Amino acid sequence: MAHRPYVKWPNKVLRTPAEPVDAITDDIRAIWAEMIEAMDSMPGVGLAAVQLGIPLRLAVVDASDERGRAVKMANPEILHASVKPRDHEEASPNLPGVSAVITRPRAVTVRFLNESGEVEERDFVDIWATSVQHQIDHLNGKMYFDHLSKVKRDMLTRKAKKLNG
Repeated sequence: MAHRPYVKWPNKVLRTPAEPVDAITDDIRAIWAEMIEAMDSMPGVGLAAVQLGIPLRLAVVDASDERGRAVKMANPEILHASVKPRDHEEASPNLPGVSAVITRPRAVTVRFLNESGEVEERDFVDIWATSVQHQIDHLNGKMYFDHLSKVKRDMLTRKAKKLNG
């Protein structure tokens, strides 16, 4: 199954907060499956539905070495973030060819609707935590480079425009 194309920056869907999901349906499960395929084809460790132009609060994260362990989330929200930071080089298929080191909390506790439609709270650490926070940013209409200073952000977006026409 092919996934829909990644929305290209600066498409406004990437700056618009996504809509909450009311219930976990077969349609939602099909979107998650498409998102996992898109994430694995990058290859990446997470994807938010808005990155494929789907304005719903859906995210998938899989930072496992062997893959196939994706956590599927609807309406994820961070309940707690660690004080200890972690730096990681982040990128996005929506703005190909560029990346930046972003500092985020090393661990987060997230509440979300799981694939059974139940509210779940889960702790994520290291790359898993970074990816979850990155996806929640997408769902809130933010990009990873919004965490940079204006000067660094402008340099990054100018470079991306040169690379991507």
